[in-house]
Amino acid sequence: MKNKRRNHSAAFKAKVALEAVKEEKTIAELAGLYQVHPSQITKWKKQLLEMLPDIFFTRGQYGQKEQDELTAQLYQQIGQLKVELDWLKKRSGLDV
Repeated sequence: MKNKRRNHSAAFKAKVALEAVKEEKTIAELAGLYQVHPSQITKWKKQLLEMLPDIFFTRGQYGQKEQDELTAQLYQQIGQLKVELDWLKKRSGLDV
């Protein structure tokens, strides 16, 4: 019989990761307490620590980062479309 994959809520993951960051108990103790594999707890802890600085961004800073990424993607797409258009014009003989 196959084991059913368990899906943990974001709140549960945050709780376990926060306890791992506190280091009051070892990862092995937390794994036994919450019935989760130690490597999973380590992964959640790492993810929490990586995302922690983003919490303190102001809305303007966070929105600006997303806006800059979107702008870069759009400029890349414009460049690609311009190259394709030039190629099609040259190929069709409409390059006047």
